[in-house]
Amino acid sequence: MPSEPSGLLALIAKIGAATLETLYHLGNYSILVFKAILGAFVPPWRLRGVFRQMEVVGADSIFVVILTGFFTGAVFTLQVIYGFRMFSAESLVGPTVALGMCRELGPVLTALMVTGRVGSSMAAELGAMRVTEQIDALTVMAADPVKYLISPRIIAGLIMLPLLTAVSDFTGILGGYIIAVAKGVDPGQFIARIQDNVVLSDIFNGLIKSGAFGVILSSVGCYMGFYTKGGAEGVGRSTTKAVVISYVSILVSDFIMTAIMF
Repeated sequence: MPSEPSGLLALIAKIGAATLETLYHLGNYSILVFKAILGAFVPPWRLRGVFRQMEVVGADSIFVVILTGFFTGAVFTLQVIYGFRMFSAESLVGPTVALGMCRELGPVLTALMVTGRVGSSMAAELGAMRVTEQIDALTVMAADPVKYLISPRIIAGLIMLPLLTAVSDFTGILGGYIIAVAKGVDPGQFIARIQDNVVLSDIFNGLIKSGAFGVILSSVGCYMGFYTKGGAEGVGRSTTKAVVISYVSILVSDFIMTAIMF
């Protein structure tokens, strides 16, 4: 009998400790993001650093985004055709694929792919700088490490994710078009139904979501790297946590924004 209360108390203590740790990290994360956003509006502006990060986030990710978007649209179209043929509704394949890509698949999959490629590298890079005391050296030299290192990355994520999502949307619809025509869907009807049923708000809301995802993946990666501890092993842990937390945050925020927007 005595073991049951002690086990219950131990469970409560663990839950309380985990809750306090989560709140601590949320507070630190919020402060870091606020400082980074504030630093983006305070001179001197590091435009070269911003352009460099835009190249890393955007130009270096374009191939994987095109590849992901094209085959996502293609395989989604295969499934849609299979389902709609049961009800002789092949004419709705075009708008279904377009809406799926613009509203959900394009923004979310682009954010997940860029997180795996760029968010992890941000965490690893800043983590390496932390454990080798390069960030401390910036502070000693009276340079704000948040403004110098984090602000350009968050700005780049905010700007480039919508652009990458637009590319993903286009290539996804193109992949869907190719597969639909190959499966016997009328190409003119495919395009005409998209024009009739897809409005600009569907596209813009998806781009707004992708901008939020860009801020999430870049800020989480920077936060995990900025507060890395434990040497090289700590860098590995921070990189893994950055990817996992970014994935979960993107999916949760996608649900919330979708419920609000559509």
